Amino acid sequence: MDKKIVHLLWTMLVVAVISAAGLFYAIAEGWIGYMPPIEDLQNPINRFATQVYSADGKLMGTWNYNKENRICVDYSQLSPHLVKALVATEDVRFYEHSGIDFKALGRAIIKRGILGQKNAGGGSTITQQLAKQLYSGKAENVTERVMQKPIEWVIAVQLEKNYTKDEIIAMYLNYFDFLHNAVGIKTAANTYFGKEPKDLNINEAATLIGLCKNPSYYNPVRNPERCRERRNVVLGQMMKAGYLSEAEYDSYSTRPLNLNFHVADHKDGIAAYFRDFLRRYLMAKRPERSNYPSWNINKYVQDSINWNNDPLYGWCNKNTKKNGEPYNVYTDGLKVYTTIDSRMQRYAEEAVNEHVVKFLQPAFNKENRGKKNAPFSGKLTAKQFNDILGRSVKQSERYRVMNSQGATYDEIYKSFHTPTKMSIFTYHGEVDTTMTPIDSIKYYKSFLRCGFMSMSPINGAVKAYVGGLNFIHFNYDMCTEGRRQVGSTIKPFLYSLAMENGFSPCDLAPNVQQTYVVAGQNWTPRNSSRRRYGEMVTLKWGLAQSNNWITAYLMSKLNPQAFVTLLKEYGFSSPDIHPSMSLCLGPCDLTVAEMVSAYTTFANHGIRCAPLYVTKIEDNEGNIIAQFQPRMNEVISEESAHKMLYMLKGVVDGGTAGRLRFRYNFTGEIAAKTGTTNNNSDAWFMGVTPTLVSGVWVGGDDRDIHFDSMQMGQGATMALPIWAYYMRKVYNDPRLGYNENAIFDLPEGYNPCEMSEYDVSMPNDIEEVYE
Repeated sequence: MDKKIVHLLWTMLVVAVISAAGLFYAIAEGWIGYMPPIEDLQNPINRFATQVYSADGKLMGTWNYNKENRICVDYSQLSPHLVKALVATEDVRFYEHSGIDFKALGRAIIKRGILGQKNAGGGSTITQQLAKQLYSGKAENVTERVMQKPIEWVIAVQLEKNYTKDEIIAMYLNYFDFLHNAVGIKTAANTYFGKEPKDLNINEAATLIGLCKNPSYYNPVRNPERCRERRNVVLGQMMKAGYLSEAEYDSYSTRPLNLNFHVADHKDGIAAYFRDFLRRYLMAKRPERSNYPSWNINKYVQDSINWNNDPLYGWCNKNTKKNGEPYNVYTDGLKVYTTIDSRMQRYAEEAVNEHVVKFLQPAFNKENRGKKNAPFSGKLTAKQFNDILGRSVKQSERYRVMNSQGATYDEIYKSFHTPTKMSIFTYHGEVDTTMTPIDSIKYYKSFLRCGFMSMSPINGAVKAYVGGLNFIHFNYDMCTEGRRQVGSTIKPFLYSLAMENGFSPCDLAPNVQQTYVVAGQNWTPRNSSRRRYGEMVTLKWGLAQSNNWITAYLMSKLNPQAFVTLLKEYGFSSPDIHPSMSLCLGPCDLTVAEMVSAYTTFANHGIRCAPLYVTKIEDNEGNIIAQFQPRMNEVISEESAHKMLYMLKGVVDGGTAGRLRFRYNFTGEIAAKTGTTNNNSDAWFMGVTPTLVSGVWVGGDDRDIHFDSMQMGQGATMALPIWAYYMRKVYNDPRLGYNENAIFDLPEGYNPCEMSEYDVSMPNDIEEVYE
């Protein structure tokens, strides 16, 4: 009888072993449960944030999605305290097993499973926990969790075969979600302590490892005391493992957490507008007309052109990974190397802040005091004001929500006129206040907006990009998205058409007001100045003074359709650009980026450079998977470009941009153009040096939000100083290599107009506006 029992027991054991072996083999082969492919095991973490780098090697920021704000680090970049704390707390025999710690597993089965001791510790190794994080979904019940365990064991063994112990620790810490958008140890170290992982001290390392048990329960922000107790448990485990002495434990365990908490966000870092633009640009899909509203046909046309002509636009959806899936900047851990120079970007942002925030905004607020229609122009009628404000109300989130919920007009009206507690933006920080929602709309519209771009005329590399003054509160990008009337900054393009048709800067034109018949209608452009009225003046003088009469006269001698064709060569693709006489005064809406790119033509011998934003992209293994080259097209002849530089230099040396000399003390060669539109709605300045082309736009959120005075609202006052502040900073930084004494590449002694003494005049700061 005893022999039968022994035989039965041995039979059961053999069957159990064979069954277990068969189970694990079936799991390994993928017959039972989910077993990731070997290539996934060899590269398990493929979901982490893309990093964006400047041309000078600075990390500008990251792109993440649904808290996937992960940046991977190597084991060598980890603090030794992190490794010791993790091993001591989670898997003290980590270096002794091959993925499964049978001793710990047996203890867990007996104490937790049989004796019911919940605080007896688990049996999962660090490798098993990693396998669970990587490949196991959340178990809905005990049965599912039991089935997951053997799968995790098999995956853990496979991971141990493919990776060293150091790599497994690095993967574990890179993958773990430490809450507050801190996925991975690099982001967590920065979020909670403002440090790199390699710089964490013992207490900081113990705090973060303590979160691995339950980051929500031991949240150091919401439950600091509970987190401190958990940290001390980790310190105790480190002492128990021999990593700390008792005296060290006693010392460290009494110390506070000393958090330096800051939530990481893709909006953080330099050039927030640029990074957001680039993210959308890379992830763009093939444009489909049905996806664009009728009022935004311009966007559809431009996107279609970009899709066909720019390899960077929609790059993620034009290219696929090894598995055939398109790239994703949120999850593929790419490294994007941009042309932005972090120092020049900082100078651009500082220049915008110095002029708009410190000078223009206070002046605009002062002008609006006591104005009934503020911040809108005082020239508006009551009906015009109410119509504009009504449109703004209907565009607000509050209106959309209430309207979708079926609220009546009276209910919506009452809501917008009822004082409400709210937190509002100021340039000095958030402020809690009480105001009506209608007043909050007017308040936010009172902030002036700005767009700025600076790029190389040689290869199109964009060095600085400012889409606005505060991305969080005003995230509409006025560099590449916002389109505004360009006014007189369009005039150089017309003059270049004239040069292409045999005109010369020294050709004479009558400085008188004339009426032109356009499609049966009379058109009489106006001029704000009657300076030298009735005289014959040179084209150079006319451009330097931004004289509308000379420009209109020139347009009458040329073909408007030829002008439209040339504008397309300059890179302007808007379908709203129509051949007409008035086009010469800039009524069309264009972007800062388009204007800056077009002006590179003058400094680059007639060849336009398209903006170059990115030089290369690397995958998460460091392989270069894309490289980008300058894109150029010839617009005008070299001779015409030389003539244009000659005339545009006159804008600075004796025209509307003269204050660059007498107020901002620039001595080097500068070609430039100011621009102001009707009612001072848009202020522009385009500045060209031998090595940089930069453009500025300043204005209100709405065309009816502007300075009422020409003196304050013109381009020379609103926009030019930003360029001046920026270039002075650039020239003062020898690391950048820009020299104020650089000269344009023109033939020696170049002077196409021998009547130079006739052209010279005192600087005229008053800009002619589009009429």
